[in-house]
Amino acid sequence: MKHIFGNLKKYWYFVVLIVVLLVVQAYCDLSLPDYTSNIIDVGIVNGGVNHEVPEYITGESYNKIKMFMNEEELSKWQDAYENIESDNTYRLKNTDNKSWEKLDNEFGNVVAVYYMMSSQKNSQFKNMDTSNVKNKTPEEKKAMADKLTEFGVDPKSDTLMYDLRKVFEKKLSGLGDSTISSYAKSFAKKEYKACGMDVDKLQTDYMLKTGAKMISMTLLMVMAAILVGFFASKVAAGVGRDLREKIFTKVMKFSNAELDKFSTASLITRSTNDVQQIQMVTVMLLRMVLYAPILALGGVINVVNYGSGMEWTIVVAVAAVICIIAVLMVVAMPKFNIMQKLVDKVNLVSREILTGLSVIRAFSREKKEEERFEEANSNLTKVMLFTNRAMSFMMPALMIVMNGVSVLIIWVAAKKIDQGVMEVGAMTAFITYSMMIIMGFLMLTMVSIMLPRAAVAANRINEVLTTEITIKDKENAVTAKADRAVIKFNHVNFKYPDGEENILEDIDFEAKPGETIAIIGSTGSGKSTLAKLIPRFFDVTEGSITLDGTDIRDISVETLRSQIGYVPQTGILFSGDINSNIAYGAPGIDEKGIEEAAEIAQATEFINDKPEKYDSPISQGGTNVSGGQKQRLSIARAIARNPKIYIFDDSFSALDFKTDTELRKALKPKTKDATVFIVAQRVSTILHADKILVLEDGKLVGKGTHKELVKSCETYMQIAKSQLSEAEFQASLEGKED
Repeated sequence: MKHIFGNLKKYWYFVVLIVVLLVVQAYCDLSLPDYTSNIIDVGIVNGGVNHEVPEYITGESYNKIKMFMNEEELSKWQDAYENIESDNTYRLKNTDNKSWEKLDNEFGNVVAVYYMMSSQKNSQFKNMDTSNVKNKTPEEKKAMADKLTEFGVDPKSDTLMYDLRKVFEKKLSGLGDSTISSYAKSFAKKEYKACGMDVDKLQTDYMLKTGAKMISMTLLMVMAAILVGFFASKVAAGVGRDLREKIFTKVMKFSNAELDKFSTASLITRSTNDVQQIQMVTVMLLRMVLYAPILALGGVINVVNYGSGMEWTIVVAVAAVICIIAVLMVVAMPKFNIMQKLVDKVNLVSREILTGLSVIRAFSREKKEEERFEEANSNLTKVMLFTNRAMSFMMPALMIVMNGVSVLIIWVAAKKIDQGVMEVGAMTAFITYSMMIIMGFLMLTMVSIMLPRAAVAANRINEVLTTEITIKDKENAVTAKADRAVIKFNHVNFKYPDGEENILEDIDFEAKPGETIAIIGSTGSGKSTLAKLIPRFFDVTEGSITLDGTDIRDISVETLRSQIGYVPQTGILFSGDINSNIAYGAPGIDEKGIEEAAEIAQATEFINDKPEKYDSPISQGGTNVSGGQKQRLSIARAIARNPKIYIFDDSFSALDFKTDTELRKALKPKTKDATVFIVAQRVSTILHADKILVLEDGKLVGKGTHKELVKSCETYMQIAKSQLSEAEFQASLEGKED
């Protein structure tokens, strides 16, 4: 996981911006349930009346409510209102939301008690106020006194109405806060109507105003979501680009030892499929993983603020979700690592089949290769089916949890609504917030499907990026080019990094400018390995190789290789045209230089036969030219560089004898001041080499000219006699063979 998050350091400013936008999105998302609740409870149930204390109140009600207050409350009540039409109507002085809510808390119960008493037609307490006592008959006064006594109120008390209010407040408390609030708001609505206000318009205005706020919040949320998606995609694309660049740059520095550690198929998978996994999960991280906790935390805060007493239902739901996720991760996580290796295998088999298609057809091995591909593909399919089936169980399970929680909340809330401690809108909002909290965990779960696979991919990419490069420059490496290019092997031993035995042992010789050093030996004797030590494709295990007396390990790799023209055993061409392939190692070469190199390499014959000549296209890998043509273009590429050191690693084997002879003749003047190494299988190719090195089982068993080795080296003599006729052999000793 740290590797995944580590990729985001470079884009921290985008991450901060995304977090800010996600907070905005979450704020809007979390506001909508409140608006829905208000539309139901305030807009529909209470007719658009949002406060318990009315903004406008008739003088009669204003004065009667005063009788239910103590002196402190009476002072606040009188300070809150002002008379606007003599004694008929009063209006709140301050209607800002904070002040109004404070008045609701202080006088909501008083207003509810008064409304309950005054709204009942047959209530014995409807006209029970001190201003009305004198007008009652003795019988009415006695009945009222008896009733007050029954309620525990002293009829002779100076605070008769206040005491009566306390009795009713106690009775009302059993109905629940939402019922008390509803009584008070009903009173406010009645007062608005009595004051001549259009209560239907009041309700309509409230609904339109709240609806407009919801639309505004929705639009803002959509805009934030779009921007989050844009920036998350931008960051993910940047992360993918950076990773591919890092992998490519790293692989370009790999020596053959590192390339042998990772297969070509695996490196391709790591730089494509694995990077894509990281890119996809980065988008998910920025869009979902960051959003989920913000949304869930906001939902928890809102649920707690409602104080409904149903928070335990959320705990049950979250615990169920966590259990489901944990089980799925334990089951599926190990399979993701296996899956990536199987992707490598399918990639490997596919590449081998496609590149070796002609050989497969020639040997009628189509059926066998189909079976091999089927096996690799089936293994991958089985693992993917297992993980997908395991993960497909997740969504139904989570939907059961979400719907089960909804039913549980409705069941519990129904009782609370019946008791008057919760309103229908509050229940709706609670369900919505609960779903948001669960959805937060659901988002994390959706990411968890990709996260294990992405974690595996990140580790695989990190393996490449953290691989120690064995061939690298030392501090203060020599960057000056050699004057003469004298190559000297000083008792060199070499074995591959994972090998136990030396491939080359005690190789000791010197090659000077103007000399052609030929290397010959049986298959597997180490010829190509020796050649690869010169450009530092591998470093020697013991001994040293020097260039003009300087150990090549002390020379900058770029400087060393810039002085070498290397032609590998198998000609490798790149997509483009003939011009670009010949000029590959010498970008600044002119057209004349390209033509000269092609002429020396004996390539002009087939180039001039093509309609577009040097502009003729070359497909990837040079599959649209023959093996001999590919080899000649590879040789021309090395010649065009005009290096001080030439290495021909069995480069003439694909050429016919005539072309081989003509090429070597044309090459000799070009390389007269250069040091030339030729790895060869054919004795005829190296007859006139200045020095021939004979290798057997990695050991130097012969060193000298052709004539010297025939006399002194049994191994060389056997090779020569096996390839040359008796006449050719005798002619070579007499110097008649060219």
